[in-house]
Amino acid sequence: MSILDQQPTLIRTADQPTAVVRERVPMANLTDFFGRAFGAVMAATQAQNASPTGPPFAMYHGMPTDTVDVEAGFTVTPDFSASGEVISGLLPATEALEAVHKGSYDTLERTYALILERMSAEGMTPSDTMWEFYLSDPEKEPDPAKWETRVVWPVI
Repeated sequence: MSILDQQPTLIRTADQPTAVVRERVPMANLTDFFGRAFGAVMAATQAQNASPTGPPFAMYHGMPTDTVDVEAGFTVTPDFSASGEVISGLLPATEALEAVHKGSYDTLERTYALILERMSAEGMTPSDTMWEFYLSDPEKEPDPAKWETRVVWPVI
């Protein structure tokens, strides 16, 4: 079974305001961080009558090692203001390669490798920032083979 619905595609993204929690997190604690961050962002947006405008996402700053500088939350309506640990952010307008990964989060590195391969073949330089949209809710779809993650990796 293929892990990609499609080959990596060159796209142009628009600025998207976000509400996020940003921390440096040990890779082993990423799932716990996501649960806490997504919950905090939902509570903060609801308190302000702001609305998520897309699925949950995570933006990675720099290449992950044992720890990763990550922000997790939602794209939101522009009227959101920072509240406690939840800050306003932005997914920037940029050219990027994107691919939809099908399967467990444990195999996402394969999709990143395919995107990097395409960048290299086309002489593109990868940004040190990339993000993932989590299109499937593991609580509603317990089979990891059916999970979908949209990976967006900007080019410089």
